[in-house]
Amino acid sequence: MTPDQTQVLRLLCDTVVPPIDHPDDADGFWARRATDVGADLGVLTTIAAMPTDQQQALGALLDALAAQGFPAASQQQREQILAALGPVVAPLTSLILLLTYGLPDVTGRNPNWSRLGYPGPPARPQPPDKRPITPLRPAGDLELDADVVVIGSGAGGGLIAGRLAATGARVVVLEAGRYRGESDFHQLELAAYQQSYRRGGPTPTADQNITLMTGAGLGGGTVINWTNCIRTTDRVRRQWAAHGLDDVATTAFDKHLDAVWRELSVNDQCSEFNQAHEAMRRGAETLGWSFATAYRNWDEKRHDTLVAGGLGFGDPSGAKQSTLKVYLEPAVADHGVRVIDGCAADRILVTGGRATGVLAGWTSEDGSRQAQVTVRAPIVVLAAGALDSPGVLLRSGIGGPAVGHHLRLHPCTVTLGDYGTDMKGWWGPPQAALVNEFAAVEDDYGFLMESVQYTTGLGASAMPFTTGAEHKRAMADYRNYASFIGLIRDRGHGRVTVDESGQTTAWYSIKDDLDVRNSRRAIEAQIRLHHAAGARGIRLLGHGLPAWESGQDLDAYVEQATKIPLSAGGAVLFSAHQMGSCRMGTDPATSVADPRGELHDTAGVWIGDGSAFPTSSGTNPMITIMALASRTAENIAQAASRAG
Repeated sequence: MTPDQTQVLRLLCDTVVPPIDHPDDADGFWARRATDVGADLGVLTTIAAMPTDQQQALGALLDALAAQGFPAASQQQREQILAALGPVVAPLTSLILLLTYGLPDVTGRNPNWSRLGYPGPPARPQPPDKRPITPLRPAGDLELDADVVVIGSGAGGGLIAGRLAATGARVVVLEAGRYRGESDFHQLELAAYQQSYRRGGPTPTADQNITLMTGAGLGGGTVINWTNCIRTTDRVRRQWAAHGLDDVATTAFDKHLDAVWRELSVNDQCSEFNQAHEAMRRGAETLGWSFATAYRNWDEKRHDTLVAGGLGFGDPSGAKQSTLKVYLEPAVADHGVRVIDGCAADRILVTGGRATGVLAGWTSEDGSRQAQVTVRAPIVVLAAGALDSPGVLLRSGIGGPAVGHHLRLHPCTVTLGDYGTDMKGWWGPPQAALVNEFAAVEDDYGFLMESVQYTTGLGASAMPFTTGAEHKRAMADYRNYASFIGLIRDRGHGRVTVDESGQTTAWYSIKDDLDVRNSRRAIEAQIRLHHAAGARGIRLLGHGLPAWESGQDLDAYVEQATKIPLSAGGAVLFSAHQMGSCRMGTDPATSVADPRGELHDTAGVWIGDGSAFPTSSGTNPMITIMALASRTAENIAQAASRAG
């Protein structure tokens, strides 16, 4: 950034979060600017880590603001300039809000948290720096021989590595993310995004329609997901049987579901309701809708409601029964599985139509050292996640024409209910309950209503910006909000492609007519659920739609809300579940792997993650991914036995 660009950036930060005169400002919230908490420095640091072309694009945007008289303009005039730019400046505005309300100071707290009612991460003894796994760290280019190489270590890859190692196979696991132990988890939002989330946290699809949240690291998303365990529904199992996975609709699949449920110690004894869940239950009872307590993969003996509230930022207590803890650590200790973290698979090696191994690149965490890693193995399990598994296949030139297609995201709409009292949303597990009244509202498709983890940075950045004063007023009431999401079981789909550098890019638009209807149904249901629970105000996270306030016409608000565009510039949409981009099926033209999980066109390559789903699951997918992976591991072992 040039000095002039830096000056415009600082002014932009304080336009988004300006000082405001307010009679009740004992904690300085109203007078506090974005630059007072270092948001400008955070933005500069973020920009410095971006690719050169993105840095140049942001520099050009700041130059354009300067050319429009931004430095000399009034607050109102600057807001008008930002409104005219619309989506062009929205990502930068969101980043400023994320940092202003999420960035901690040297004490580990953000000064805005007092007004938001957030006490910060709970004080607890520092856990011992105990690391059961010692990843291989190459001193130079490295070649390894194995029976199986697993790309990715999340819900599917970690389980398959453990299952196959237990049969006596020599297994190597390549993980692009980093190994984090319990002593690394301080439950600070922004630090967690950087160390445990793909691409540093919330990332929009290429078309800006949906913000993606995906775990990255040894253990994958199971290390930072919200532990909501739901078995694969019968309607989905029947649908997958129609795609050729016949046994999934029989008791043969039950044994995999039962095994995973048992191994993860799933229970409903650690699902205390915070006030958001109580509001959900109250509203559901008033409306006569079905309501259920969530089951969670959480150790009752180590349970702590305060720690559970921040589990999306890592669990320092050891209560979370992640893939890392349940499968990978025993596999390393008992069966000699070798693990390399910071190691991104480039392509699968193939000779004569059969897999022969994987070529990958390793980078040290400080970026100072790199090495090429080659693993020679006749079996390759691809489990890099539905956003990255297609990239490995596309770079390898295998998988067939369906690679990257049929991406499902469970797109989520979000509503906030203002209950006029401190809801203490940071207390207790973030998803302890759900409303499943509309799970199969039409043609076996529908939506769930669930709650979300309390966040200050992401919450602020998701709140649509109109003016600095209006956004600050909304944040001043933040402690009174309960958040509900409508999680859509999508029938339509998007796509994953690779760019010129070989990096994956996700594209997704809600265009399927059933998905549009269910998204609008979900918006209405969330609004009516808040209203029935006694909310005095209701806000759909969406651009151009003011909040409903008690006394106003609710039906008229519902009509407005359900007409908002389901795309960039309209409803704010999130996805924490990515599926289907390397799906199983009988037809090589429309699926990547056969019903057992092996590629149609390349023997020895197996799909072991959520990208294998023939259709979306319609539920939090971890249990389904793991049960399907358990089935795939069994198929791999049987195929290896026959070949041997």
